[in-house]
Amino acid sequence: MLSIVLIGTGNVAQQLYAALDNKKGVKIIQVIGRDKKKLIPFNNCPNTATNFEHILDSNIYIIAVNDDSIFPVAQHFKNISGLLVHTSGTIPLSILPPSVRRGVFYPLQTISKERKIDFSAVPICIEAENSEDYDVLTELANTISNQVQIMTSDQRKLVHLAAVFVNNFTNHLYHIGSEICNEAEVPFTILNQLILETAKKATQTPVLNAQTGPAIRNDKLTMKQQLELLNNKNYRDIYSVISNSIQKTHGNKL
Repeated sequence: MLSIVLIGTGNVAQQLYAALDNKKGVKIIQVIGRDKKKLIPFNNCPNTATNFEHILDSNIYIIAVNDDSIFPVAQHFKNISGLLVHTSGTIPLSILPPSVRRGVFYPLQTISKERKIDFSAVPICIEAENSEDYDVLTELANTISNQVQIMTSDQRKLVHLAAVFVNNFTNHLYHIGSEICNEAEVPFTILNQLILETAKKATQTPVLNAQTGPAIRNDKLTMKQQLELLNNKNYRDIYSVISNSIQKTHGNKL
């Protein structure tokens, strides 16, 4: 039985708690968070705390906080005997105290409290400093996911950057599209099937070959007209930068 102390109360902490709670071979014995009100979702945990004065002995300590808080939080765990891990996609393993066994347990997924995550298909990227700790993290990851990926800090940093492009930036483009639909007094849902087909193509065909649109066709008149329709300068800049990038990437086809 792997015992776990979970540190954090945000999106990642809540989703990991829901995924790991009552899983065979795993027991979350404590949740630590600064705000008592934010500990309410963890009420069925046998032990919750708002400080680090009484940290329970555990096999694994999972720090699931924002990136800037990982280092100061980790300083409270310099004398533990268990394995200390964080869940960040971009912070290196080395930020954790060298006096302890340390690792990374990074779920590669966009995570919000409002949407329940099916972790079975979510890649869990793990990193450790020895084979024994890799075995522990693999055992933990296998309780919730069918995809466990060993990854160095440098690899994980680049994968997280890729994720920012395909998820965070894409979501912002959805927001821009929704504003344009509002201006046209047309529901954003009219784009639902286009969004789904685009995502489907990106996962089933080489993404370089899936590109369509006025930029790759070099439809100069259409691009000029669309730029003129954008009243927001920031959106015009985004349109121009992405269109130029598409044309440079596919220049030999234009």
